[in-house]
Amino acid sequence: MSLDLKIAGQRALVTGGTKGVGAAVVKVLLEQGVKVITTSRSAPDTLPEGVIHVACDLSTAEGCATIIDAVNKQLGGVDYIINSLGGSNAPAGGFAALDDTAWFDELNLNLMSAVRIDRALVPAMITAGAGVIIHVTSIQNKLPLLESTTAYAAAKAALSTYSKCLSKEVSPKGIRVVRVSPGWVETEASVRFAERIAQDANTDYEGGKAIIMKSLGGIPIGRPAKPKEVADFIAFLISPLAASSTGVEYIVDGGTVPTV
Repeated sequence: MSLDLKIAGQRALVTGGTKGVGAAVVKVLLEQGVKVITTSRSAPDTLPEGVIHVACDLSTAEGCATIIDAVNKQLGGVDYIINSLGGSNAPAGGFAALDDTAWFDELNLNLMSAVRIDRALVPAMITAGAGVIIHVTSIQNKLPLLESTTAYAAAKAALSTYSKCLSKEVSPKGIRVVRVSPGWVETEASVRFAERIAQDANTDYEGGKAIIMKSLGGIPIGRPAKPKEVADFIAFLISPLAASSTGVEYIVDGGTVPTV
């Protein structure tokens, strides 16, 4: 992003920042001169120059405590929290295939990681009277795919509701809370999924993408979003250029959701 967002020198925590949208956010923020700390369960083979990486499992209370300690020791707190962590490992088979363990795994990863991190880091933002929190939700909180993502969609819906409650509480204290709700984004995982779909259907990658888009009811712009497109938008939202945006959910889905 060539636009100067006036965020250089600020400090940001980006969860799930080694793949997909999170990795794109890390790259954009570093280009803007932000000091970035990020997480994943294990260290990747390569990292952008300048980023601080902490290996921890944020689906656990212990993992959240690890990154919170690192944030405070290495950065002295943060000005921005970008919670881009998310995903689903639940089995296919509809609601009956989801036992308690599957439900709690989805909730811990997609909801409680954000809750635990906010609870620990937002009080210092309140003391400073400034800060921005971005929670990456999903259009599946409005458009769930029932075969395998019931628990994921419910967890993201809970994250959205929690975010709105948090924004009403902390916005008067100078903290903005914004939700970004992506549709299908062409991440590494999405590419692998489309390739598997294509192989099963005896078609090529573009054919696999077309099958996925059809399952979503179509994407009016004709393609999934690119991770950098979502990342650029998130970088804008944390900047002073979006200083009046709080408590709102921005959908970035190429027009996928068919309702107002």
